[in-house]
Amino acid sequence: MEIASVEVLQVGYEVSGAHTVVRLATDTGVVGIGQSGAWGYPDAVAAIVADLRPVLLGADPFRTGHLWNGMVRARPFRGNLVSSAVSAIDNALWDIKGKALQVPVWELIGGRSRDKVRLHALIGGTGPDGIAASVRWALGEGYTAVKFDPLAAGYQDLSMPKLIASARDMAAAAREAGGNELDIIFELHRKLDPAKGVVVANALAGFDPLFIEDPVQIDSIESQAEVCRRINAPTAIGERLSSIWEYRELLSHGVAMHVRPDVGLSGGLSQCVKIATIAEAYYCGVIPHNFLGPGLSAPTLQLCVAIPNLITMEYAPRDEDKQSSSAAFTSSLVRRGGYFEVPDVPGNGVELAEDSATLAPITEKPMKLGDLLRDDGSVLGGVV
Repeated sequence: MEIASVEVLQVGYEVSGAHTVVRLATDTGVVGIGQSGAWGYPDAVAAIVADLRPVLLGADPFRTGHLWNGMVRARPFRGNLVSSAVSAIDNALWDIKGKALQVPVWELIGGRSRDKVRLHALIGGTGPDGIAASVRWALGEGYTAVKFDPLAAGYQDLSMPKLIASARDMAAAAREAGGNELDIIFELHRKLDPAKGVVVANALAGFDPLFIEDPVQIDSIESQAEVCRRINAPTAIGERLSSIWEYRELLSHGVAMHVRPDVGLSGGLSQCVKIATIAEAYYCGVIPHNFLGPGLSAPTLQLCVAIPNLITMEYAPRDEDKQSSSAAFTSSLVRRGGYFEVPDVPGNGVELAEDSATLAPITEKPMKLGDLLRDDGSVLGGVV
């Protein structure tokens, strides 16, 4: 068997305007798909995949590790755009391997570690009342954990007392609506500087969160670790990290935390399994980053079934909305309440719909500097 063609496809997505998807076809007719997690620069990722085509054509798709190294070492440049392109290809290679061997991918990356996979649902809502309503909806759907952003609109220009009070009000509304049977997760989206991040996170710690995520920007691994060390609650970071070496450096600081690898950004399934093993050696839990639709939910689920140190799997309920970009994919994912069933179909269990471009047309989403400014005109920075 050898790789006969490498296609780069794009279908519409609500946040960035486009999902970037790789489709690899073999000379035996087995086809694998993989999606990138770098939603911010889809055209750049597509160009990198196209540039890697000569490394792949004619190669044995079963040599996943060999090809991963070939792609990453092809040129002396790195970064998470390169890693996200390689991730999409790597996930497609695993899809091929599972289909060719007629087994789900979790069988190939360690076997089944659990009988079902616990989810935390991504929810939203305006103000405390909106969050409380979303929590009640999630409970009605059977979820046992939810995640939301507790920072009010305009948080960047609030006084410290108002910033803390508004975050507490959101947290209190969620806790009251969910009671003690529900795990609550606070997503701070890298919005705060270290001083505010520590204070706000510790104010939220009193509501017994499962963890607090990404209080500060990701520019410095050392700074992220130091901030987490000062927070009196479990923390989780890493959704923008893109290599096993970055995760090793993060965990070497000895901070009690969970890590958040993304199978579409952190090197694909090949590397996320290694990241989970590194985390296991530090008694660290894994909470894969996952909000980009079925194309990444499916391989993320394969990882979650196999690794022993899973905490929860992130899940966006809009994956089930056939009026969204999720309609571009068909998947074998089955949710029962707050859990996914273990998939048994060969490969990763997801395909592009034949009319995916029609189902999810690309809508241009240009960046605007005005969306990134504080009231005083200075740059706040991207936070999603």
